[in-house]
Amino acid sequence: MDHTVVIYSTPTCVYCKMAKEYFKKYGVTYTEHDVASDAAARKEMVEKSHQLGVPVIDIDGEIHVGFNRPEVARALGLK
Repeated sequence: MDHTVVIYSTPTCVYCKMAKEYFKKYGVTYTEHDVASDAAARKEMVEKSHQLGVPVIDIDGEIHVGFNRPEVARALGLK
């Protein structure tokens, strides 16, 4: 099943990098928004998550704050 995955990140965020590497490893297509340079994306992220911490990962409308590997795997149907 294809999922709609959006990650809100910053260039210096270690957990953002880990999440993106995880997506690449499993062939998960995602859209990335750099909230450090994109004010509109930052506003959208805050509206979805109610906070400024990154990463914020939106998987099919389900919001995950931080990179919690088991929760992301569950949301994506991965083992």
